[in-house]
Amino acid sequence: MRHHLIALTTTGLVALTGWYALTGSASTADARPVVNAATTLAADTYEVDEVHSAVVFRIMHMGAAPFWGRFNSPSGTITFDPDHLSDASFDVSVKVENVDTANEGRDKHLKNNDFFSARQFPNITFKSSSVKKGSKKNMYVLTGDLEMHGVTKEITAEAEFFGRNETSRGVKAGFEVTFTVKRSDFNMHTYTKEGGLGDEVKLIAGLELNG
Repeated sequence: MRHHLIALTTTGLVALTGWYALTGSASTADARPVVNAATTLAADTYEVDEVHSAVVFRIMHMGAAPFWGRFNSPSGTITFDPDHLSDASFDVSVKVENVDTANEGRDKHLKNNDFFSARQFPNITFKSSSVKKGSKKNMYVLTGDLEMHGVTKEITAEAEFFGRNETSRGVKAGFEVTFTVKRSDFNMHTYTKEGGLGDEVKLIAGLELNG
């Protein structure tokens, strides 16, 4: 984790110490610290807290009601500073094995070849290609590649940044990322023709980050 204030202060002290060694004096106005822009402007890098993060999904069942499930323990790395979005990146993945619908039989079915084919395609991954400011405060637009079931598609997601906090357990930050995909785009067609399951799936990733 890079802390900008600490980086600026440390750099200034190093510069001034070097000046003192050469001149033996600190009385001139020219003794100004040299700021390392590459250090002070770098974005912060976080690791996804697998214990306190999850990806929930919603799909229509029998054309009548929304059904919710989740993927537990997502992992990954996020680099983010709201003032320097050109350095921002999201690299997040979740194991298909971690699907959880509160029903063991249904979870087993979702892992087989009717749906996710977990043995052949064990992970779902997202890697961003751009992070841009959204239209509302603390909102951002993520563009990147979602890989699932052996298919890679470019998607756009909406991310809300909840901020950064220094706690007794270290630096924490948080995002909620929302996006919608079609199962058919990822070669999953089970029960769509019969109307048992919808094609569109809404996903919400609640990500707590460790600095």
